[in-house]
Amino acid sequence: MITESKKRDVALIVDDSPETLRLLTDALDGAGMTVMVALDGAAAMRIVDQITPDIVLLDAVMPGLDGFETCKRLKRDAGLEHVPIIFMTGLAETEHIVRGLEAGGVDYVTKPIAVEEMLARIRVHLANARLTQSARAALDVSGRYLLAVNSVGKIMWATPQAQKLLSDALSPDSDDAVVLPDPIPLWLDQARKGKAGSKAAIMTALPGNEQLRLQYMGRLGSNEFLLRLAKDSGTETPAEFSSELGLTTREGEVLSWLSKGKTNRDIAQILGLSPRTVDKHLEQIYSKLGVENRTAAAAIAVDAKHRKS
Repeated sequence: MITESKKRDVALIVDDSPETLRLLTDALDGAGMTVMVALDGAAAMRIVDQITPDIVLLDAVMPGLDGFETCKRLKRDAGLEHVPIIFMTGLAETEHIVRGLEAGGVDYVTKPIAVEEMLARIRVHLANARLTQSARAALDVSGRYLLAVNSVGKIMWATPQAQKLLSDALSPDSDDAVVLPDPIPLWLDQARKGKAGSKAAIMTALPGNEQLRLQYMGRLGSNEFLLRLAKDSGTETPAEFSSELGLTTREGEVLSWLSKGKTNRDIAQILGLSPRTVDKHLEQIYSKLGVENRTAAAAIAVDAKHRKS
């Protein structure tokens, strides 16, 4: 079985070869999957308008809309963004493999197809897709300002909070994809190679006169990198401010913005935290300062600043 779930996974096979269709349909049906078939790219686009498959097996060479262009169009649909697409073709040259992966494919299988190998690849990609979707759903709920980009700065996905910050600052390129502007791709290359410092943080001005801070968080896949996004605070909270009041550096930052009249949601957006995390920091701040509310805490912060000035 492809999956232990009671729900049957849905596979869309896009190929104009009757032999390949028969081979894969029998194999996938026998593995417990529901199979849909399209003879060309245009037919595939019509099918996905009606139902979202769990995985797509796509021939690269077809009359009319070829597999590479079909893949690009499928990936432009937000509902299909995370559906794995495996290319199947007799084209085995490196340039064709690279083209398939750049179009949005997750794998590239050359014909003639070895059924057991194909089933194994499908199992892996379905499992990875489920893990990825679960992780992204958790991030969405957590209120984090996170996004993932590929090596050239194209945004693969972003949590709703990060999308809101980016929506007015960036516009799509010619391929309807949102791409972070230069010099971010160069910085990203340095960050993932460990050349951008221990924190791998970059300050960058984006259109819309907004300063945004991007922090490299790590690699998610072969060509997917996780970044954290926050508004630039403009000034750093002095370390002495935190130590004088017995707070951690992060608690000092939260208190500093609190003393400037920022709401919890504002502070979360500025520091790239979730509102719940800000609430927890404030609980610790109130406890350490011996106060019960934000007004009293802000008063202590203002007094501390005045003593230092």
